[in-house]
Amino acid sequence: MLYDKLKKYAESEVYPFHMPGHKRQDIYGDGIIPYNIDLTEIYDFDNLHSPNGCIKEIEEKAAQIYGVNNAFLLVNGATGGIISAVRAMSRQGDRVLIARNCHKSVYNAAELLELKAEYIFPNQAESDVKHQFYGSVNPNDIENKLRDFPDTKLVIITSPTYEGICSDIKAISDICRNHGAKLLVDEAHGAHFPFHEAFPSSAIYQGADAVVISLHKTLPSLTQTALLLTNDGELAKKLRSNLAVFETSSPSYVLMASIENCLRFLENSNEAFQKYIDNLNLFYYRIKTLKKLNVFKCENRDIGKLVILTENTNLTGHQLANILRNEYKIETEMSSVDYVIAMTSVCDTESGFECLYNALTEIDSKCSINKFDTPNLIFEAPERKLFAYECQDCKSTLTDFKSAVGKVSLEYIYAYPPGIPLIVPGEVLSQEIYDNIMYQLKSGVDISSSDKNFPQKLSVAEL
Repeated sequence: MLYDKLKKYAESEVYPFHMPGHKRQDIYGDGIIPYNIDLTEIYDFDNLHSPNGCIKEIEEKAAQIYGVNNAFLLVNGATGGIISAVRAMSRQGDRVLIARNCHKSVYNAAELLELKAEYIFPNQAESDVKHQFYGSVNPNDIENKLRDFPDTKLVIITSPTYEGICSDIKAISDICRNHGAKLLVDEAHGAHFPFHEAFPSSAIYQGADAVVISLHKTLPSLTQTALLLTNDGELAKKLRSNLAVFETSSPSYVLMASIENCLRFLENSNEAFQKYIDNLNLFYYRIKTLKKLNVFKCENRDIGKLVILTENTNLTGHQLANILRNEYKIETEMSSVDYVIAMTSVCDTESGFECLYNALTEIDSKCSINKFDTPNLIFEAPERKLFAYECQDCKSTLTDFKSAVGKVSLEYIYAYPPGIPLIVPGEVLSQEIYDNIMYQLKSGVDISSSDKNFPQKLSVAEL
């Protein structure tokens, strides 16, 4: 086991005339960072990009636990896996179909590889009312797009969404196969799905050609740890070679040991996951008493994502997050115009759920009913003048953001988290998108751009 080897080596008398420069010494003396097990690829510690020893054993264990033929360790997060998979599953200049709610890493890959990106918009999330976030991807929309663009080589979707909503991967994978396209699923937020029947089924069991999962998001593993899964032997070879391009050549052994420990946990986690589900079920039962706040529920979604809706109150999502942080010492995952996401995991405690329930109950009793007029979600791609990769050599003008309406943006603009672009380089900034962005900014949503001058100014193309 890698972790055991690292501990044993840390206790040895071997002197390190090799990287890292801290030489396994805790020079700060606080014992917080594990310098003593932070190594490089020295003798008998294997190589991430050509594993045949302890790292290979971890990959084999991951494949066994997730029930797949091939599992690759990711220490650059899901991002490194997504970019590597996109390159392995397409050739430069190919046409690809991307769900518009995909993470910015998908867009970066498309731009880097000069892919001709077409977009599919998910449905609007619905239960009793429509909400301010996207739902699942409609398989019929995929079918229609592939008919419109029969040269599409790769389809990329996000399932589950940041809010936990899953698409019908089986239907989508069948459609992709019928049209000769590969399917890549960003399942970063679904690493825990295989470990209890209360969660949706993983995309890798429903026909997806490759799936990226982030262990660190919902399982006990350190930040940046993830896995890339596939059952396709030929694709696995391409994935391995592309991971060697896009992942670091100096992988963290601390992170890889964290993956190994996470897998150890998962081997004997039935009781822990059942306790987790019991805590979730009790929480959902108790929050039925809320009068104004609400927690989103729908079919085929991850119940571990608590999407707390403020749409019927006098609070924005940003305000609710601030109240939870400042008055109750509860830090949530993200806040948007009219909702907050509280992420849970198998490591949450009964007392943690109790604290959140008590806080929401108290806030609910104090806030008032006041329906906000919120902007419509965007369900059509903006007019495109250029593909993103074609913007590199464009002459640019820095203009006031308001004056950029009707012009071609040379920058990404996205809400972060989760990093879903509202505008992509080469697209025309419409009045509707401008109004949507301004509303979100005024509501306290963190809107970012690759342009450091945003939101005062924006780089636009001189065409």
